[in-house]
Amino acid sequence: MNAAGAPDGSSGRLVATAAAELDQLLAVADSELAAAYPGDRPGRQPVHTVYVPADQLGPDLTERWGSAALAALDRWAPGPAEFAADLGLADIDNAAELRRLVVAKLAAEPVEDVRIDFEDGYSRRGDAAEDADARGAARALAGAVDAGTAPPFSGLRCKSLQPDTRRRAIATLDVFLGALLEHGPLPAGFVLTLPKVTSAAQVGAMAVLCDRLEAAHGLGAGQLVFEVQVETPQIILGPDGAATVARCVHASAGRLTGLHYGTYDYSAALGIAAGYQGMAHPVADYARAVMQVAAAGTGVRLSDGSTNILPVGGRPEVVAAWRLHAGLVRRSLERGFYQGWDLHPAQLVSRYAATYAFFRDGMAAACARLRTYTARVQAGLEEPATGRALAAYLIRGLDCGALSDSEITDLANLDRTGLAALAKTGQFRA
Repeated sequence: MNAAGAPDGSSGRLVATAAAELDQLLAVADSELAAAYPGDRPGRQPVHTVYVPADQLGPDLTERWGSAALAALDRWAPGPAEFAADLGLADIDNAAELRRLVVAKLAAEPVEDVRIDFEDGYSRRGDAAEDADARGAARALAGAVDAGTAPPFSGLRCKSLQPDTRRRAIATLDVFLGALLEHGPLPAGFVLTLPKVTSAAQVGAMAVLCDRLEAAHGLGAGQLVFEVQVETPQIILGPDGAATVARCVHASAGRLTGLHYGTYDYSAALGIAAGYQGMAHPVADYARAVMQVAAAGTGVRLSDGSTNILPVGGRPEVVAAWRLHAGLVRRSLERGFYQGWDLHPAQLVSRYAATYAFFRDGMAAACARLRTYTARVQAGLEEPATGRALAAYLIRGLDCGALSDSEITDLANLDRTGLAALAKTGQFRA
């Protein structure tokens, strides 16, 4: 190497000629890799999705769910000691602060993402009834947007594209979008959910349907995006032995935003007895692991599923359901699934208690590592990938309200701009 750090002599000539040859040999592979794996999707990811049957939406959904969650919290866990005990929290010393933060979240933004359900939670009610409910749900969502009470993310789950429900799925999307757009533009953060996917061809067909819906309703190209529910064995492993879900990720013409695990349909399809179906079953772990590998680096996000053991009844039933749900939420977070489904207002208590505890438990250690990150990288003790992961972790905590900007600034000497640059590049400057 010469003084400038460049190869010289015969080595320099070899590098130049071999590099040019390899650039040509790998041009297609380089291009395909960049296109297929663009990196993480920018922006906030909600910590949950609330599923509400289409005929039960109403423009006051957020207020109703938040009030019901606060009422459950006040009734069953009125103080820090009960809160820590009922939710199974390890850090009892900080239970008062954690409870205060959860109360503030339930009052200000109890629902981060809502999915208007026309599938399992709605069933089949006939075309006239579903058309009417599609219009009513569209009006309700538009009313919430106008009133400033809509969640930051929203969307619609239609029926599947299997032959027996295909036409109904198309009709519901068409009617809903027509009614919604009569009241204003498509809400920010709006996404469609496609259930019971069995093939990459269905994902490609959904992308085509989005094209047709955009043209029919005067939307800009690419405005409609969708997520896929992973709830059939065929989407995990195809007849050729390949991971179908990986093909699904790359079959959407850029419209696929997420993969959502469907706990009960998937478990049932594998013959798991009803009493043993759940998010912690080994078949769920396997499916989620395949999903995780398939989505890595693509910008497609992951969501875990739900538990149908709801916090209803007397104190023993509510506390047992809270502890189960909180434990499952924590388990998902520790495995890199930062989103899940909630089916009942009182689940918001355990959702935010577990989520906030997860981020607050790791905040001090993450910030301490970032304070010395540059020196540790230079000493060979830290990798850029670690810096990206630490920054992304703190950003998620900030986005959901578990952490505050002032805490991160005090502990890590970083603001959001610095965190964002580190999360993107592994360096403090983008």
